[in-house]
Amino acid sequence: MATETKTLKVQQTGSPIRRHHDQRETLIGLGLNRIGRVSELPDTPSVRGMINKVHHLVRVVED
Repeated sequence: MATETKTLKVQQTGSPIRRHHDQRETLIGLGLNRIGRVSELPDTPSVRGMINKVHHLVRVVED
């Protein structure tokens, strides 16, 4: 029996220009650094916290 791990697809919608350095670093940590880029990440509390920190610059994409 295969266990399927939950994943989230996150797309960057805003620019990190004129944002705090830690928000820019959070985007890089999520694998995003360009508007329109999509990254597939595991659904963990730490990833959700990172998404929450930059929620105004990203959106969660539905499959």
